[in-house]
Amino acid sequence: MAAKTKPMSQIKQLLQLHKQGQKIRFISRSLSLSRNTVRSYLLKAAALPISVDSLLELSDPALEAMFHAGNPAYKDNKRRYDYFKTRLDYFLTEQKKTGVTRRLLWQEYLSDQPQGYRYTQFCYHLDQHTKAGKPSMILTHTPGEKLFVDFAGKKLFYVDMNTGEIIDCQIFVACLPYSDYSFAMAVPSQCVEDFLYALASCLQHIGGVPQMIVSDNLKSAVIKANRYEPDLNRSMEDFANHYGCSVVPTRAIHPKDKALVENQVKLVYQRVYAKLRHSTFTSLSALNEGIKEKILLHNQTRMQQKPYCREERFLSHERHLLSALPAQGFEIKHYKEYKVAKNNHIFLTQDKHYYSVPYAWIGTQVKVIYTRTMVHIYAQGNQIAVHPRDTSMGRYSTDRDHLCSAHNHYNDRSPRYYIDKATQRSTLFGGFITLLFKQDKHPEQLYRSCDGLLSLCAKSELEDFEKACQIAIDNHNFSYMFVRNIIENKMTRQLNEDKLFNKKSLPTHENIRGKAYYNQISNNQTFLNFNNNESN
Repeated sequence: MAAKTKPMSQIKQLLQLHKQGQKIRFISRSLSLSRNTVRSYLLKAAALPISVDSLLELSDPALEAMFHAGNPAYKDNKRRYDYFKTRLDYFLTEQKKTGVTRRLLWQEYLSDQPQGYRYTQFCYHLDQHTKAGKPSMILTHTPGEKLFVDFAGKKLFYVDMNTGEIIDCQIFVACLPYSDYSFAMAVPSQCVEDFLYALASCLQHIGGVPQMIVSDNLKSAVIKANRYEPDLNRSMEDFANHYGCSVVPTRAIHPKDKALVENQVKLVYQRVYAKLRHSTFTSLSALNEGIKEKILLHNQTRMQQKPYCREERFLSHERHLLSALPAQGFEIKHYKEYKVAKNNHIFLTQDKHYYSVPYAWIGTQVKVIYTRTMVHIYAQGNQIAVHPRDTSMGRYSTDRDHLCSAHNHYNDRSPRYYIDKATQRSTLFGGFITLLFKQDKHPEQLYRSCDGLLSLCAKSELEDFEKACQIAIDNHNFSYMFVRNIIENKMTRQLNEDKLFNKKSLPTHENIRGKAYYNQISNNQTFLNFNNNESN
């Protein structure tokens, strides 16, 4: 039977005494070792390529590797072991497949390597390769530093009184690891909105914000799990920024990273689920009231082997170290990117609603951040528009300042608008436009005429334009073309208005037919018609 390996601390003492010049007999008696053992270790030390001083500086595992390099059986047949190591990953992969056993793998291994390991050694090396043998670590937590959060695997439910339907609910569980103070509540699902609502309710309940929130790798918090740099959900990042804390997801498939909240889930099963199993709730709020009552009793229950309860430790050592809650509640932000259309609006697909953007950004890509109440639009890092959120489908939310002057002019059009614009140029012009809109036509038909007249007034001499308007008024002709022709033909300067447009009075003469003449004509016509009827 092979001798038991001596502790390396004892071997270092052996080397120290040998370095001091002590004899083998003295070393043997001082360390309670046989002289053969002392002699064996000294011979091994002399055969090593490093000095005794260097050996003493090595750690115990490294020193043990120098004196005990391994089983001679492995050294004698190193080729067999090296071949087996190249096949280890293959064996572990195949072992996961349906119906594949270790014995089958060993038989295949022997067919390729007849001088290979027997079945016992084959299994031993597989176990050595797979077993990590890592012990659990006791973590020390700082008060107010972390909040562990998770969802329980099992659900609770309430009954809809209108339909009789049983509605399952997810149970959110959180705890502060220093005091083990717990919180639990029911939410409809594990979606982002419900998760963040439960988390906000938890922070409201404990009356403050910890430095870090340690979450599981659930999709509501983590988009893509990674051992070193997990991708957080954007809404979760916004939540943490709003409350002034950070989010630290645990490693995937490592429940020990948040062992306390995992233990809290077990306690919730015992102290909430079990005690509510005979209760029937008819609403989500009633269910949460029942959970709140049981969690309060849980936090006030004296802990085993400790002279306090969770609530006492939380109130005395932790609550005052939490950061203050923000004045305003958190609203989930949603992020989109859109291209500004030619009508200088973007179409928010969530609401099927249009929101205006300054016309200078037509054709550019903008970022849209919208919450439950507001819509913010950004371009090149600057906020260029903000609107109250409107969920009416197919409608437009338009800010007049976002429109170009032509569009604003189009929206401003009305009879009063044109009358005021004309009056600013000339009182006579204002009267002309007023008479123009008194015609029996729809105002929309006259807006273009008004635009033309305003443009014509700006291009013409005011005196000539006013004379042209007066001529148009006198002749009851309020068209743009009539006024333009008068000005272009310079008729206001060449002709006198009375000669041009007033009818000339008839010359005085005696050939005037009066009332009696036309009465006579009327009587004769009546007589002729009567005679014609008689003859017929």
